Amino acid sequence: MRNISKWLIGLSLLAIFLVACSKDNSQNENKNNDEANQEANTSEPVAGGEISMPIAADPTFNTWHPNAYAESNIVNRIIFTGLTKPGKDLTPAPALAEKWEASEDGLTWTFHLRENVKWHDGEPFTAEDVVFTFNNLVLDGSMGANGASNYKSLKEVTMVDEHTVEFHLERPWAALPAYLAFNSEIMPKHKLGEGDPWNNTDFNKKNPMGTGPYKIESFLPGQSVILVKNEDFYEGVPNLDKVTYKIVPDANTQIAQAFSKELDYFVLEDMSALKRIESSKDLEVTSADITRYFWIALNHEDERFKDVRVSQAITHAIDRQAIIDSVMQGYGTIAHGPITPDQEVYYTDEVEQYPYDVEKAKQLLAEAGWEDTNGDGIVEKDGKPFTITFDIAIQGDLERIAQLVQQYLIEAGIDVKLNVLEWNAMIQKDIIERDYEMLLNWWSYPTDPDVYAQYSSENAGTGNNIPGYKDPKLDELLSKGQATSDQEERAAIYREVQEYMSETLPYIYLWYPKELQLRNSKLKGLPDMYYGATLHYIHEWYLEN
Repeated sequence: MRNISKWLIGLSLLAIFLVACSKDNSQNENKNNDEANQEANTSEPVAGGEISMPIAADPTFNTWHPNAYAESNIVNRIIFTGLTKPGKDLTPAPALAEKWEASEDGLTWTFHLRENVKWHDGEPFTAEDVVFTFNNLVLDGSMGANGASNYKSLKEVTMVDEHTVEFHLERPWAALPAYLAFNSEIMPKHKLGEGDPWNNTDFNKKNPMGTGPYKIESFLPGQSVILVKNEDFYEGVPNLDKVTYKIVPDANTQIAQAFSKELDYFVLEDMSALKRIESSKDLEVTSADITRYFWIALNHEDERFKDVRVSQAITHAIDRQAIIDSVMQGYGTIAHGPITPDQEVYYTDEVEQYPYDVEKAKQLLAEAGWEDTNGDGIVEKDGKPFTITFDIAIQGDLERIAQLVQQYLIEAGIDVKLNVLEWNAMIQKDIIERDYEMLLNWWSYPTDPDVYAQYSSENAGTGNNIPGYKDPKLDELLSKGQATSDQEERAAIYREVQEYMSETLPYIYLWYPKELQLRNSKLKGLPDMYYGATLHYIHEWYLEN
């Protein structure tokens, strides 16, 4: 087993060398593509036409449904809208709310809603829909709403009048407008107010009703979601007549379908075809900063993972730079914590770091009581070998990355068995039921340093704190960060947060990716933002003649 792993890692290093030779040229070409795209975006918008984009699994048409993760968000973002959205400078911008202000003590935020907004069925959107969404779906703990862990500071939403609502907080929360722009779309009370909203199959799986720029035409499970433009969209009639989401889980198939003009726009997950894509006159690749980091979660309900030396050993054992260079073709940087480099005011790399060092990893494992006593290459403790089941979803490069991680950990003496799952099956097993030992995935969050939801002890077990990590000192730091809107004070607090997390490792931090977007070269009008944010402006997109 050890010889095989050495051979595979050696093969990876050869790939790294080859990639390094071509990386600079690729990045220069991407820069040229970016400039060309910006110039092309100056053409006049054209009405008409249709595009297709891929998703990896069937969506659930309800932002707050417990199963509505990643793939659902991409679809829901253009069917529904929230009170705010990411501005083109990434600060919160008006959406269903035209303006907002906080009380002097920071405990009450008032949002003034747009008038004359209609749901897709023609019913008026009012403050009652906002109150219903938050009080009945998000704040009712028995509902287990996806994303509810972002709103632990929120006590209640009240209606002031038909077009004004107040958000009452348990404690000041400076990032509230930013989080309202992040997977927090408003649901219609007149469609979900009766019965169990999670079991409303007609709404969640067939006929969603939103206020967004596109509305449902048809959904064929396992095949496609077809949406047509909403002529009454409050920010103007969309240019594109139709948007189709095709269910295409395999990254290679997505690229093949881009070449055959069956897909028009998506995030490039498999970069092995980058040079071939760049040589195509029909396709272009652009890059964007994104508030995202990849991680490995160790289930802290498992006694083996409560010793921080095990987390530190695993971090030392994985050659993260090699994976960035080989799998991601250099489009990423090693992560040391959850605050991403695009947040320049808050990010720091002056923290504890874990360079690739197999011997150091073995030393830390030995200090934690894990040693190879029988010479089979796998460490044991109390007579039991260190074996981990590593869950991985079929999505982009995740499986390929997991295979490399597996080989690195075997080299360090940890026997890792991969368990590959379909995306929605992974969500149910690992996120809903928390039935896992080790999991690879990523977090995206608003461009704001507030990461309370992913780390707070009160979100362990059922919320976004996937590892189930509990640490009172970290809780205190995160609460302090939420309580102030003073940028200088926040920067100091989140620097301390990053220093502390790099020592305690609630997650195994892997890398901050640079996002590459593959586009039909005729698709124009997209803002210079990451993929998920551009969807908020889909009504501005158009196909050049």
